[in-house]
Amino acid sequence: MTSSPGASWRRRLTALVHVDVLNSCGRFIFGIKRTAGFRREMSVTEMFSYIQGFLSADQDIREDIRKVVQTLEQTAREILTVLQSVHQPSGFKEIPSKCAKARELFCTVRTQIAELKTKFPMEQYYRFHEHWRFVLQRLAFLAAFVVYLESETLVKREEVAQILGIEVVREKGFHLDVEDYLAGVLIMASELSRLAVNSVTAGDYNRPLRISNFINELDSGFRLLNLKNDPLRKRYDGLKYDVKKIEEVVYDLSIRGLAKEPEAAGDK
Repeated sequence: MTSSPGASWRRRLTALVHVDVLNSCGRFIFGIKRTAGFRREMSVTEMFSYIQGFLSADQDIREDIRKVVQTLEQTAREILTVLQSVHQPSGFKEIPSKCAKARELFCTVRTQIAELKTKFPMEQYYRFHEHWRFVLQRLAFLAAFVVYLESETLVKREEVAQILGIEVVREKGFHLDVEDYLAGVLIMASELSRLAVNSVTAGDYNRPLRISNFINELDSGFRLLNLKNDPLRKRYDGLKYDVKKIEEVVYDLSIRGLAKEPEAAGDK
């Protein structure tokens, strides 16, 4: 059940107040005066009562966030289920309709993210970021996959943010981190390597060539980055296996004479 706006703001205010109180507790331990003329030190019991209040308020916020994130994860699974059908032999003919259906579901995603924004003070975005990091990366992947299926181009970070109904600039609030965007793109690369194999099964021998060109350009782009983020770096290391897998598909098509001439490779 969605909490009322008043209750939401009360939780925000409570959290901010308890943060201030928690910072003040340390000063009380050493007998620092809180205000002029007030010299009584806070007792240990009082101090821990304040801390418990802070912890309870923080836990309430996290629980509210988890509930909304669960709905986001469910919607992401529904979008993935729709898009997975393109891997079937008959799925290539249904790509436009499947992408349209996925676009409709992204409307639900925007509504759910709008609700998520109300569950925590926006200035504490990175304090709770881990709760939605994974699902945001999955949604970035799904948005990138839809755009690729529609136009066979790489989606921009700004376009992903627009699809999800969030910001790009950190100062504007709930936003899409560069790392989360790149992680989504790398997940898409793995999905495209699978699509290259399944397109051969469906008799579409030209699609793997186009996927190969796209993935090679993607790989070249990532080589320009000095990645120091450990999870992102590990995911990028898997891109070389996707490149190799697709190259093997293209090689098999070439030696069997099934691949079209290079000048016709751009035809769709």
